[in-house]
Amino acid sequence: MKASWLIPLTFALAPVVIPATASAVNIYPIDRATMLTGGKFDFKVEFDKQVDPAQVSIKINGKAYQQVWNQKSEFIKDEDGQNASSLVIKNVDIATPGDYKVEVSAGDEKGTVSWNVYQTPEKRQAKNVILFIGDGLSVAHRTAARVMSKGITEGKANGRLAIDDLTNMAFIGTSSTDSIAADSANTMSAYMTGHKSGVNALGVYVSRAKDSLNHPKQETLGELIKRTTRMSVGIVSDAELEDATPAAVLSHTRRRADKAEIVSMFYDVKPDVLLGGGSAYFLPETTPGSKRKDNQNYVERFQQAGYQLVTNAEQLKKQGSGADKLLGLFHTGNMDDVLDRRFLKNDVTKKFPDQPDLTDMTQTALDVLSKNQDGFFLMVESALIDKASHPLDWERAAYNTIMLDQSVAIAKKFAETHPDTLIIVTGDHTHGISIVGTVDDDKPGDDMREKVGVYETAGYPNYQDKDGDGYPDRVDVSKRLAVFFNNFPDHYETFRPKLDERFVPAIQNEKGEYIANAIYKDIPGAVLRTGNIPRNTDTGVHSVDDMIVQASGPGAERIHGYMDNTELFRVIVDSLSLGHGKQG
Repeated sequence: MKASWLIPLTFALAPVVIPATASAVNIYPIDRATMLTGGKFDFKVEFDKQVDPAQVSIKINGKAYQQVWNQKSEFIKDEDGQNASSLVIKNVDIATPGDYKVEVSAGDEKGTVSWNVYQTPEKRQAKNVILFIGDGLSVAHRTAARVMSKGITEGKANGRLAIDDLTNMAFIGTSSTDSIAADSANTMSAYMTGHKSGVNALGVYVSRAKDSLNHPKQETLGELIKRTTRMSVGIVSDAELEDATPAAVLSHTRRRADKAEIVSMFYDVKPDVLLGGGSAYFLPETTPGSKRKDNQNYVERFQQAGYQLVTNAEQLKKQGSGADKLLGLFHTGNMDDVLDRRFLKNDVTKKFPDQPDLTDMTQTALDVLSKNQDGFFLMVESALIDKASHPLDWERAAYNTIMLDQSVAIAKKFAETHPDTLIIVTGDHTHGISIVGTVDDDKPGDDMREKVGVYETAGYPNYQDKDGDGYPDRVDVSKRLAVFFNNFPDHYETFRPKLDERFVPAIQNEKGEYIANAIYKDIPGAVLRTGNIPRNTDTGVHSVDDMIVQASGPGAERIHGYMDNTELFRVIVDSLSLGHGKQG
């Protein structure tokens, strides 16, 4: 069953060009919002105090909102006991492209915003769209992946990543409505709705409502496709499926931690493929390992709705491609890093020893989704780049980047026989990470800091890939990349990969402050680094650096120069021509 707020509603207005004006009251969608014709959203006005509903005037291009939207409005005299009024109209849209001015007043309270509504081209360019998200993907991640995977000789790379040869490139700005520094929720939400949002928010504008599920909604790309086309939708991630990036394809909440509720939103829309971790939020609270607080069993509900369930790599290989609808749950939480699973074979993966690679999930998703003659949208997230980068564990992040790149290679192979496929590769935000040279264990002495080579003393690392699988055979080679983060808590820098598990740089003391984790203190050559971020932060944080996006295929020519992250939504809907009403 689709959410009730997705009931179609359209209206037509004559466009006018109006400059943006600052607002004294809060109006959602916000000033300078860009919207797709026919795309659904909730309209909300928040007044600073209690107002008389008889005094409320809302005009859109000079017309009273009651003439514009033949939709019941809700006036809230005292919203959540805050001594302030609101007016809400849910599930509206704008059918005619152009510029719109919204003027609001109630007594001495006034506000104005301007919107731009655009229409997609009539001719559909792409049948399929595959969007790859390297969560936290930065330039240094890609460089490390290339050096470690392909090698470098006399200054030239010995090979290229699959990402490298995508034809179009741009920079993307990632800031949110409430902060220059963003998280995965609002950044991916911008890709999936074309609207800005706030930190921790998915598919909503951040209003003053106290209920995290009661903020003004923005229709997501997944919902739009399911509502207006016969296309299929797939979501693949090596994180929990309820985590911010995969959740953004379909979800609406002010609080990204509403993971049980996000599962119910998945069920309401029913994407055709769901592959990843996070089974703890699908299972009823009576099941060991569940994180739900009710007895809803969404594994059974999806199965009853016709989904094939797979829970390990072997089942995915044997049963996945033959399914018409596929649910794969391979871990109760986030899946494990490829370095641990395939190379170190340490205790990290004992609980779930047979997890598929992101490449396997990507291929299976393509096998299932490509059965639909009307095309598909597939989002593939390499989430573990970010999960390893936060604790400053760059080696695991680099191996996860190689995994992302090999997944992109599978999509490019698919596009060779399906040239009507648009492939986009980007991240949601960056991390502050750089490669400065090498670390050479063979240099004399015990001071690891003096073993760091820079400029001409760096030379080249000695990673090898003798088996040709695209990964270094060993991560703990004697001469390896010197990679450092520019923001960090107090920690001991060891200059070595962590072979037992992910790095845990800082732990809390009795004051609740994060201090350097002493288990690394006695490693020979370890250096105490005093942090440069607040002491209530246990790991590195996201950077505000621009994100890089690359693309190939029909519609890729729209990727160029500098773009706001909301513009990626338009690239996708333009290529699929989603602004021309119901297809087929």
